Amino acid sequence: MLEGILIGLSTALSLTNILMVIGGVLIGTFIGMLPGLGPMSIIAIMIPVAISIGDPSAALILLAGVYYGAIFGGSTSSILLNAPGVAGTVATAFDGYPMARAGKAGKALTIAAISSFAGGTIGAILLMIFAPMLSSVALLFHSAEYFALMVVGLSAIAAFAGTGQVAKAILMTLLGLIMATVGEGALYNLPRFTMGLMDLQSGFSFITLAMAMFALPEALFLVMHPMRVNTGGNSGKITDLRITRAEAKAIAPVIARQSLQGFFIGVLPGAGATIASFLGYAVERNIAPKHEQDEFGKGSIKGLAAPETANNAACTGSFVPLLTLGIPGSGTTAILLGALIALNVSPGPRLMIDNPQVFWSVIISMYIGNLVLLVLNLPLIPYIAKILAIPRTFLIPFILFFTLMGAYIGQNNATELLILVGMGVAATVLRFADYPLAPLLIGFILGRMLEDNFARSMQLYDGIGFVVERPMTMGLLAIALLLVLLPSYRAYRARVRARGVADGD
Repeated sequence: MLEGILIGLSTALSLTNILMVIGGVLIGTFIGMLPGLGPMSIIAIMIPVAISIGDPSAALILLAGVYYGAIFGGSTSSILLNAPGVAGTVATAFDGYPMARAGKAGKALTIAAISSFAGGTIGAILLMIFAPMLSSVALLFHSAEYFALMVVGLSAIAAFAGTGQVAKAILMTLLGLIMATVGEGALYNLPRFTMGLMDLQSGFSFITLAMAMFALPEALFLVMHPMRVNTGGNSGKITDLRITRAEAKAIAPVIARQSLQGFFIGVLPGAGATIASFLGYAVERNIAPKHEQDEFGKGSIKGLAAPETANNAACTGSFVPLLTLGIPGSGTTAILLGALIALNVSPGPRLMIDNPQVFWSVIISMYIGNLVLLVLNLPLIPYIAKILAIPRTFLIPFILFFTLMGAYIGQNNATELLILVGMGVAATVLRFADYPLAPLLIGFILGRMLEDNFARSMQLYDGIGFVVERPMTMGLLAIALLLVLLPSYRAYRARVRARGVADGD
């Protein structure tokens, strides 16, 4: 291992590869800021460039830099415009955008940058230490365990509901699950609920739904409430960039927990940064004291730090199954796998032996890349935050343009624009009725994976016997049950305590 690290250091620290890291993270950061594009599109475009480089180490370092650079940069549009740049930063908008609206855009971007750096760096260190061992753990997870993991994600849905909104959150989750059934099913490749439209054959696009749930209603709210954006003053100066000692002390344990949790979720093929960010947010809200739970969704620094740390750690963790098993954990890593094969590199258990310079240089470049991202982004935060100082007459068309462009580019289909507008109007009405929109998006994301893994498990075990036959599945379902019962138990204890105080009076 030590010999491999030394080989990786000499490869990663060459001038060419350092330039590849810088170029990759800059491209990724810029693309991540643009809603709808995402790392998958740009990596697919850059594969010919990577192949033309010839050196597998330099090519993979470049593509990996684009990947985690996009996750890092995706938080900007989530925080400033409530328009998530990539799927993994949807949860960032829950508390990042309320902070920006309250005149704390600079502080929110600073917390996001530091959390992203910490998550990515700790993830790179864990990847270096545990990659060979974790590859065997990833193999223990089959479709039954993934089904149970999705149930755990759905059971934490109450974390995304405000006080007294649990019933509404459940209804929105069910609506999201229903929407996930549109298109071809998991068991049979037959269209369902498409109303005869070929454009719905593959179901609704996640990017379109995310834009409709967050960005488009925000633009409509800006039209209806001109004073909605508050930049902290009319001068356009962005203040309050620094994090106080108390705030640093508050988010430090969150970053530590979510770096570990996010990394291990990223290790599981198919989980990825999106699931890690949602679960990270849910866990931190559930374990927070009661008075802090009410702040989540309204500008909580913990609610911002948790998903930003988790998604970057998961992004790094996703390289474990890719490099050590040759198993892509997401669409983006599937494209990276194709690039490796095109470069005559075979990912798998022998990669560390046959191509140690590729394996270790990529891991070490991740640490360098995260450092470059922090150094480049922190000085730019005051200038990036000034997006909110743009006059409303320019800001609204700006949001609408990137929203429509993101939906169209995602599917290259004009029908997506009609779906976007229809869903956006419906989402605006739901917001007026005080329904939380995040549970709908989570139900949609987890619904497809839940159905796919459940159908596969049913086929493999000829029924639902897999629930009792696999101890890990039972353990995960038990955790899901605990997450469902815990809020009810807390509410019961609070009522008993309140009754005791009333009787004492």
